[in-house]
Amino acid sequence: MQHNITIALDMMSGDHDVESTVPAAFEILKKHNDLSLILVGDNDRIRSFMTDEMKKFEGNRYTIHHTKEFVKMDDEVLVALRSKKNSSMKISIEYVKDKSADACVSSGNTGALMALSKIILKMLDGIDRPAICTALPTKKGIMHMLDLGANIECNSNHLLQFAFMGDALVQSLEITDNPIVGLLNVGSEEFKGNDMIKTTSKLLQKSKLNYKGYVEGDEIFSGNYDLVVTDGFVGNIALKSIEGVSKIISHFIKDEFKKSMLSKIQAIISYPVMKSVKKRMDPRRYNGASLLGLQGVVVKSHGSADSYAFSRAINTAYYEVKNNILEKIKASIQKESQVDAKVL
Repeated sequence: MQHNITIALDMMSGDHDVESTVPAAFEILKKHNDLSLILVGDNDRIRSFMTDEMKKFEGNRYTIHHTKEFVKMDDEVLVALRSKKNSSMKISIEYVKDKSADACVSSGNTGALMALSKIILKMLDGIDRPAICTALPTKKGIMHMLDLGANIECNSNHLLQFAFMGDALVQSLEITDNPIVGLLNVGSEEFKGNDMIKTTSKLLQKSKLNYKGYVEGDEIFSGNYDLVVTDGFVGNIALKSIEGVSKIISHFIKDEFKKSMLSKIQAIISYPVMKSVKKRMDPRRYNGASLLGLQGVVVKSHGSADSYAFSRAINTAYYEVKNNILEKIKASIQKESQVDAKVL
């Protein structure tokens, strides 16, 4: 059987390494018949977590590239760049550069993954900086947000480029062909925001994107936007705040249900509803942040991802490749460069 898409997996990075990456790899192979994988990591450790069913896929659906070296979660970026020449992360990215793989997925150190990807793959023409983009739940489904921490300081042209890349990503993931784009701001009125935000808004208005204006923080989850654009400083704070609020709500609910026998009975009665809510808000469902702007597809999984979460990250990479996200970004940039919007 001819497989159209190949993804290199960094099997060793992250908190759980092969314990989560091996089951995830085979779960996703069963889901997509046109996918093959390159498993980069310690051969013995990878095989120790394989079932007999998994081993049947070898040669046809996956190969193993053996290396014992990997980037630790607390490694300095310079260590990953200079001292670990044969790390599973570096080798996975090199497979993309050599066109032996169409994408790579890693749960490793974000700073190291970003630095190695920029050095090895380089940036797409017309894109100054890469951006981190991920999905978040809303009242109506999901939306995507970028940048989430790759760039602390940005100008208006950078934010415009982020918008192009995010728009291409949403289309590639088969969510919608005409994403509704919003710009995160301190208010929805035209006169609010700093000069950079106001300039960015004007550029977005001139673009061919489906731009609908400013988004306030409490509108992020309204479901009225498919893509929310911001700089990495604000985006990372927003993301961590969202995670913190989610944890404290969960804490309060558990605390209240434990207060008395009556509340415990109420907890049992409401269990089906709470289970459904938990499933909709489960961060594992939205795992897989895309590193956009590179000359290759790279997806960052959360460091603590279990097998289900890691499989979601692989799935994101699969659809980005399947729907030609790189070509979509290039086409978008080329089209907009003809408009007097100072894209490049």
